[in-house]
Amino acid sequence: MTTDQIILFSLFGAVFGMLLWGRYRYDIVAFSALMLGVVLGVVPTKDAFSGFGHPATLVVALVLVVSAGLVRSGAVFLITRTLVDSTRALGAHIAIMGAVGGVLSAFMNNVAALALLMPVDVQTARKAKRAPGISLMPLSFCTILGGMVTLIGTPPNIIIASIREDALGTPFKMFDFAPVGGVTAIAGLLFVAFIGWRLIPQREDVALQASELGQYIAELTIPEGSDHEGKRVRELHEVAEKSDVAIIGLIRDGKRRYGSAFNAQLRAGDVLVLEASPDALDEFRTSLKLAFSDQQREELLKAEGSGLDLIEVVATAESRIAGKTAQSIGLHWRQRSVLMGVSRQGRKITKQVRKTVIEAGDILLVLVPKDKGPDVTDWLGALPLADRGLAVTQDSKTWLAIGLFAAAVAAASVGLLYLPIALGLVVVAYVLAQIVPLKELYDHIEWPVVVLLGSMIPLGAALEDVGGTELIAGTLVGWTQGMPAWAILTVLMIVTMSLSDVLNNTATTIVAAPVGIQMAQSLGVSPDPFLMAVAIAASSAFLTPIGHKNNTLILGPGGYKFGDYWRMGLPLEILVVAVSIPAILVFWPL
Repeated sequence: MTTDQIILFSLFGAVFGMLLWGRYRYDIVAFSALMLGVVLGVVPTKDAFSGFGHPATLVVALVLVVSAGLVRSGAVFLITRTLVDSTRALGAHIAIMGAVGGVLSAFMNNVAALALLMPVDVQTARKAKRAPGISLMPLSFCTILGGMVTLIGTPPNIIIASIREDALGTPFKMFDFAPVGGVTAIAGLLFVAFIGWRLIPQREDVALQASELGQYIAELTIPEGSDHEGKRVRELHEVAEKSDVAIIGLIRDGKRRYGSAFNAQLRAGDVLVLEASPDALDEFRTSLKLAFSDQQREELLKAEGSGLDLIEVVATAESRIAGKTAQSIGLHWRQRSVLMGVSRQGRKITKQVRKTVIEAGDILLVLVPKDKGPDVTDWLGALPLADRGLAVTQDSKTWLAIGLFAAAVAAASVGLLYLPIALGLVVVAYVLAQIVPLKELYDHIEWPVVVLLGSMIPLGAALEDVGGTELIAGTLVGWTQGMPAWAILTVLMIVTMSLSDVLNNTATTIVAAPVGIQMAQSLGVSPDPFLMAVAIAASSAFLTPIGHKNNTLILGPGGYKFGDYWRMGLPLEILVVAVSIPAILVFWPL
């Protein structure tokens, strides 16, 4: 290997290692690697920021804005409003929700599609008196599968289309992925609906907690002059029971009291530790005239706005609060908000809520100034759990939003407009029609993904320029020498899938797609089937909760453990390979 190859392989190895470690967010890792590549001379200075103007980066950003417009206009709710039917058989419910999720994620960001449908699924589970964990994982997997069908369904497809344009002169079109992606998605949906959900572990204790998605460990404070000063904690149990609240502890002078807490006499400033839903918590607070968190924070919040709102959000691995506490990130003094409660996969929270280290998948109950819920959610980098803040706002413009988007897709599909231009025009139209408010335009773009793409694209190009991808391809070709074409494609898919299960699928695609092209050129065959194999494999992250953001999103609400995903995910990945390889060879012959 040359010196440049050694440096670049070392950089990619460091990036993958840091992503696996998870200590630092993926965009910081990728950007740091890019800067180091420039300093070491393996990435030309003039190309350092070329990735930020790359069509793939622009399309990803534009799709996120368009997705937000479809949600805000109420376009998506034309479908979802009719889906809540608790009397429907579980298999039928999973099939219908999965099909809708798959169709939506083919034309909008698949994380947005899941965030939209998850409350519908949870509401159905509550009415049916079953744990939502049985159906949330199938829904997540179906929204991932649906993204395989179109060019804009998932970032890997967008990246692969751009890499094909760079290498072969023309990109894949909007529905070029549909034959293989559609067959794979349908097979996956059928498996998930009829077999897969039966493989999900059923744990009675977790199922009970999961069925009450709104149950939080929360805190309320005894205010100065309260009628309850001098009472014993056990005297409040009757009111708590009527409000469907469980009193599980007492905090005094910053210390959690155990054992004798129920017999302790209440003092001003004491904090009751409770387990309750938001509605029950508010009823209990009102009945006993208790304070939110503590009086000082409550008074500051009320002084700065016309009222207060409670919002529910799900922390992801990329959230500002992940791995930290509400106190350490300054949630109160920066956003004038208070973390009221935490729900975590059926496990009890033993520390004070504001001092609890938040994990990916935790559901947070946050008290915010009136109408500031979306701002606080965005600042936290969390995902809204339910239909709040950024939900339907302008029903009168539903059909306008649908018409503009459909026209753009049609124009891009027939080659009348270049896809980034078509999507750009939709974004401009959405802003002019006030479907997406101008002040929120950039809030919907997932900037860490943009930075990741903008950083990894120049590194990937540099690796290809110095012959690195050719070297990898040659190694894989050597391993598969003498094997039939389907076996070679299978090896490429398995390697790509394995990376995608533990790494960001964008980073995986940027490395694997050029390798696929080099393998095809080494074998003297068309690169298209290899690119399709990479596209399907990069989107097939079903083994872990970290492989895809959708899997992280359901971790807390579904009450899952890390090892639960592979039980349905492993046979699903095997099925994806078994179905997609023949489909690739039929629709994209060598």
